[in-house]
Amino acid sequence: MEILNRKARHDYFIKEEFECGIALKGTEIKSIREGTCNIQDSYGIIKKNELYILNMFIGEYKEGNIFNHQETRTRKLLMHKKEILKLSNKITLEGFTLIPLKVYFKNNKAKILLGLCKGKKDYDKRESIKERDIKRELEKKMKY
Repeated sequence: MEILNRKARHDYFIKEEFECGIALKGTEIKSIREGTCNIQDSYGIIKKNELYILNMFIGEYKEGNIFNHQETRTRKLLMHKKEILKLSNKITLEGFTLIPLKVYFKNNKAKILLGLCKGKKDYDKRESIKERDIKRELEKKMKY
């Protein structure tokens, strides 16, 4: 089960990708396994040398009772301290942002792929759409 953020590749230039774990509650992991997760509007921040993700939506677990979780709470991301310090330097000095690209499972643990991104302007988006269309047409011509 993979939850992708397709809009991120359209709206941002992705310079680097980092894999990190997510600190979740019991009903949250069950909801992610069901696929009720959305990372479209979420982003990462660094507070007091710790990494967090904001606005990540994880739907309520149907079989959960009073111990169900809040759907859009701030969740802690698990990453080595040296990597977090390196990220915070790039964010503050060079103006990058942390955008989640996908949520997936690796060895039965939920992981999130964060991208170190810079925003695209409208003309950059149009240029990437043009390149994609040209590439498709070339592939069609190569088939025939």
